[in-house]
Amino acid sequence: MARGSTRTIQGRTARTNVAGSNRRLRVGRLLLVIALVLTGGKLIQVQGVEASDLSEKSQRQRIDSQRIPAERGSIVDRNENVLAFSSEARQLYANPRLLTQTFDEAHAKDPSKPTAVQYKQEIARFIPQVVHGKITEQEVLDALFKDVEFTYFGAEVDPSQARVINEKYPQIGAEYRATREYPAGDVGANIIGAANWRMDEKRVQGQIGLEARLDPVLAGTDGVKVSDTAMGSNLVIPGTERELEPAVAGSDVQLTIDSDLQFMVQRELADYARKAGAKTASAVVLDAKTGEVYALANDKTFDPRGSWAENTGNPAVTTPYEPGSVNKVITAAGAIENGVVKPDTVLQVPGSIKVADRTVEDAWPHATIPLTFTGVLGKSSNVGTLMVAQQLGEQRFYDLARRFGLGQRTDLGLGGESAGSLPPRESWSGSTFANLPIGQGLSMTVLQMAGMYQAIANDGVRMPPRIIAADIRPDGTRVERPRPEGVRVVSPEAAHTVRDMLRSVVQNAPQPQRGTGPQAALPGYQISGKTGTAQQINPECRCYSNSKYWITFAGIVPADNPRFVVGLVLDGPTSGTPEAASAAPLFHNIAAFLTQRYQIPLSKEQAPVQILQAN
Repeated sequence: MARGSTRTIQGRTARTNVAGSNRRLRVGRLLLVIALVLTGGKLIQVQGVEASDLSEKSQRQRIDSQRIPAERGSIVDRNENVLAFSSEARQLYANPRLLTQTFDEAHAKDPSKPTAVQYKQEIARFIPQVVHGKITEQEVLDALFKDVEFTYFGAEVDPSQARVINEKYPQIGAEYRATREYPAGDVGANIIGAANWRMDEKRVQGQIGLEARLDPVLAGTDGVKVSDTAMGSNLVIPGTERELEPAVAGSDVQLTIDSDLQFMVQRELADYARKAGAKTASAVVLDAKTGEVYALANDKTFDPRGSWAENTGNPAVTTPYEPGSVNKVITAAGAIENGVVKPDTVLQVPGSIKVADRTVEDAWPHATIPLTFTGVLGKSSNVGTLMVAQQLGEQRFYDLARRFGLGQRTDLGLGGESAGSLPPRESWSGSTFANLPIGQGLSMTVLQMAGMYQAIANDGVRMPPRIIAADIRPDGTRVERPRPEGVRVVSPEAAHTVRDMLRSVVQNAPQPQRGTGPQAALPGYQISGKTGTAQQINPECRCYSNSKYWITFAGIVPADNPRFVVGLVLDGPTSGTPEAASAAPLFHNIAAFLTQRYQIPLSKEQAPVQILQAN
């Protein structure tokens, strides 16, 4: 009984153990499946969902990416003299707090080592010796004793100088900079403009002038260089540097400007404006055939190598004025073209004329005198001009003024260019035509004024001026800028006739055959030109002032075989000197330089004396 009982108990015990094992097996299997599912899910997450992010983090840990700066293109003149180019420099920097902590801790452990103060003073004495005065000892001390984590200090230095400093004092870092150099200083600065280093862009960027307008052409495209770094640090592993994208240098830009002529015109203009007591003065020299700008100058300019807070504008293209008598060329060209009068047609010119409700007088008092039409130009008679303009008619005058380019931008390519103003035909009142033919009631820039006379010099075809000749790509390929189409203003015959008539202006004959601008004459050369004096508006009465004027001159050299056109304007000369009365002497100086520099042959014959006032 007892033995049977024992077997029974043993049997139950055995069956019970098997059942428990099966349960444990099933639980284990379930846990294994769950573990496998979780592991698989994590694997899917890592290899799929998070793969890109993890890969990027891994790359960031072991790859250092750096920009390869593109070389900025140069700006050169028509003779390939460099006016702007780029070079490398370095900006010094330091971590004053870290430097203090490091050297004070080192000194505390080993008193033989210098304190932070002693070390900073040593650096401050060394740097000025290396950079040859670009940075003073005090500048370095001021920077290193700042309580800041990071600071730049001093002027930019040469890469070789920065290397010497860093090798001796590794705590002084040097950051890459590209600098813009202007070897000609202020020559053409109002055209070229300026560029400087932009910290946010990490490159040189054009700020004003052509440097800004042509920035996409000059800047080029930066490249990308990568290198591997040691795990957990920013240290580059030697030999792992590789270029992903090479930098593409910017193109050079060639201008039509002659920098030697530009220099001369700027200096002459500034000196003349000073002697005349003028507020401002501007000048332009155009090629008579192509309209290319050889010089475009203002009496006030700036040096792009330094601070350029003032005089950065370009009034020669941005500031219009009323031209005065130089505008009489429109009436002259229209009258000759349409057969209204001939050069020797004699007009009985009174001392004044009434147009609608306005009376216009000549600049000098006189009774009725017999002036030839050539004499009307040569002696700059307002009354004679208006007499002929009335025969020409308002519509023909207006259409011709538009063909001469008035009221329209030249699209030279310089910023802020003004179109000037020519009142719309439908807005004219009865007295409007008392103003326009004599150069008041409308406005133009000195560039537009020179363009009018370029049309007369070029046998009646006005060539829109241009100042950018070509882009020169990094591989040396020259890409010419499109040449604008010419505009036929008058016939070649009419232009030639008017050009000959304008020689009377510089005629230095006994009165009454003397022109208004004999000071513009140049021995050995035929010169055509036109003087101008225009009253300025008095803002108090909104009427024309009797004391404030614009003085203008436009001339062609030589008249018998035109090579250049020169336009000049002086704003409000007040000195009472000869320079304040006329710009003709300034034209003479510029024309003399032009004939010498370009070895222009002497005229084959002297200009004949023309009859201005008949007997």
